[in-house]
Amino acid sequence: MTARTPHLDREVAQAMSALSAAAKKGLGDPVLAELVMIRASQLNHCAFCLDMHLALARKNGESEQRLGLLDAWEEAEELYGERERAALALTEAVTVLTEGFVPDAVYERAAAQFSESELAHLVGLVAVINSWNRLMVSRRIPPGGYTP
Repeated sequence: MTARTPHLDREVAQAMSALSAAAKKGLGDPVLAELVMIRASQLNHCAFCLDMHLALARKNGESEQRLGLLDAWEEAEELYGERERAALALTEAVTVLTEGFVPDAVYERAAAQFSESELAHLVGLVAVINSWNRLMVSRRIPPGGYTP
């Protein structure tokens, strides 16, 4: 696999960064935000974003055990709170739209854990990390280029 041009249009990058920052801020929990972005990046096979968000999660105090088991969060549910599990389920449903819709039960589970504003920011965060993943994967940007 050959890396393609790492250049992003400045205007696009700034808009995406602004959306990322707004979604994270509105969610209010930096660790939860990183877990969501890591999980979407795992599903999308985005090594660059995984590398970056794993580093940020560690910087925010996330444990190696929870990071290592995130891909199997449903089996390791005792490590994640209900709010986190609801966010992760919604992240997966929005990221992998195999049925064409987010199942009502998944959305309602998240709606029970988050305020209306927080839920809007959570969906926005999932949307923007999926967009970042697609930008990086389509251009085959390798991990290791992110420095906090």
